[in-house]
Amino acid sequence: MPSPTTLAIFLVILGSLCSILLLRAAQSRRKHVRKLPPGPRPLPIIGNLHMLTTLPHRGLQNLAKKYGPIMSLWLGQVPTVVVSSPEAAELFLKTNDTVFASRPKLCTLQLLSASKIEPFAAVRGEEVGSLVEWLKGAAAAREAVDVSRKVGELIADLSCRIILGRIVDDTYDLRGLVQEGMALTGAFNIADYVPYLAPFDLQVCDRIF
Repeated sequence: MPSPTTLAIFLVILGSLCSILLLRAAQSRRKHVRKLPPGPRPLPIIGNLHMLTTLPHRGLQNLAKKYGPIMSLWLGQVPTVVVSSPEAAELFLKTNDTVFASRPKLCTLQLLSASKIEPFAAVRGEEVGSLVEWLKGAAAAREAVDVSRKVGELIADLSCRIILGRIVDDTYDLRGLVQEGMALTGAFNIADYVPYLAPFDLQVCDRIF
């Protein structure tokens, strides 16, 4: 059991940290509140994360019904604008895309332009068609399908054929890299939602082990 002095020091440090977080959160919200679209009232520190539920897409759908197709949410301490209608998305991504772009569009201009994509249309059609036929067979046989895994395999196959000019083999484990990348992209990171905790690197053990 820790001594009373050690426990008291720990509680003082914890209380000070919570006070700093709450103060920074309040300052950040006051700074952005007049610039954001309507949205639900956030809680201290966690913001609106609790409102996303275990099925975030359904949680966002329910919130959009109440607050409209353009709403603001606080993901922890990060203010976020959520666009949930095709018309509003077109305004952001197409009509006014240059206004809302936060960094140079290297992918759009260098990798995803029509001149770069068109030569590989046949390859994409062949791979996607093969996946669709496989899914039809699995549906006819009433088999359960891991869609995430199959999409990961599709991305790996396409990448290998486009970059290396051949199908995936054991020499290049692109499927493993793609699946790992997808897992890391969707992994929860505390510092993404509470940036003030980033210096503490609370999830360093996850990366080591």
